[in-house]
Amino acid sequence: VKLQELRKGGKQAAAMPALVAMRSCWKRWSLKHAGTSALRLSRAFSSSPPPSPPPLPLSYSQEVLAAMADNKPIVALESTIISHGMPYPSNYNMALEVEEVIRAGGAVPATIAILHGQIHVGTSREALHLLAERGQRVRKTASRDLPLLLSSQQDGATTVSSTMKIASMAGIRVFVTGGIGGVHRGAETTGDVSADLTELASSPVAVVCAGAKSILDIPRTLEFLETFSVPVMSYQSDSFPAFFTRSSGCPSQIRVDTPEHVAQIISNMSRLGMKGGAVLGVPIPEESAAEGEQVEKAIHKALMEAQEQRVEGNRVTPFLLKRINELTQGESLRANVALVKNNAKIGASVAVALMNMGAYSYPPLPPSVVRGRGGNDSGE
Repeated sequence: VKLQELRKGGKQAAAMPALVAMRSCWKRWSLKHAGTSALRLSRAFSSSPPPSPPPLPLSYSQEVLAAMADNKPIVALESTIISHGMPYPSNYNMALEVEEVIRAGGAVPATIAILHGQIHVGTSREALHLLAERGQRVRKTASRDLPLLLSSQQDGATTVSSTMKIASMAGIRVFVTGGIGGVHRGAETTGDVSADLTELASSPVAVVCAGAKSILDIPRTLEFLETFSVPVMSYQSDSFPAFFTRSSGCPSQIRVDTPEHVAQIISNMSRLGMKGGAVLGVPIPEESAAEGEQVEKAIHKALMEAQEQRVEGNRVTPFLLKRINELTQGESLRANVALVKNNAKIGASVAVALMNMGAYSYPPLPPSVVRGRGGNDSGE
């Protein structure tokens, strides 16, 4: 503006020092901010923050919606255990029985799945039967797969990682499963580490399980969780469980003997501003535990077969569980069902204790919420 005024007044000579000074200032500023991107510059000089994306719509069952409205405890359940963890029809019966165990414990079950590209929090019996009957033809869906399925209108069975992420989005703090993924044996050469562990570090959901699957490298799994500040608890035991067997031989970070103690730890995590989740390892009931030596022999044999057949990636765990069940003549399947139902019983009691403490309430449902069908009161 000053230069224009001088030029209009015919004072070209007087304008030159101002022009030189301005160029010098611009040169110094350019050198200082040479590494700053145009996007960062636009944000730095903008008075308003960048627009946030619209909330992702979730489809809630009527039972889950009613529980949220009444501030009742809700327990999330994954769907991969239905489609990939057990054969049909044992998987369907297990899914129904686990939901009933949670209801009997005073909480509301919310089985999470992807149906036709839509996230469902609470799944109807019809949809559970579809997942169980189609089995491994349903896509196994980890956190990284969610954007793909939502854009392609596919069906997907959620793993531990994606179930945690969706449960966190819905404000559900307790999630029950069979066992978590972890660091695979031989990870020092393959780098195979489950996304369950990284999701535990970022989603504030407590995972109630029978420990890490015994086909994994459990000591390295526990080291990984320690690195990412994920609390690891064992229920009424000093040792971290190993899925089919009550003890992995690895000591747990802390022993908890009551649901109230677990709830207090979860509440303290929130009060401390910790962003991740926690693991509660529940040993399989002693009367249902498969004979450890027999299962371990089956595990080693199944691992060798997986290497010989070059089974890799997310196909490893379903392959191993199927072979272990065959090698133990169904004993591992019966033990699997027993431990999941026991986890559901403990998980429901933790959710009830957490709600009774007044530790949290559900966030208000956004306008984009989809009110779906399904649940105990749907009649399906």
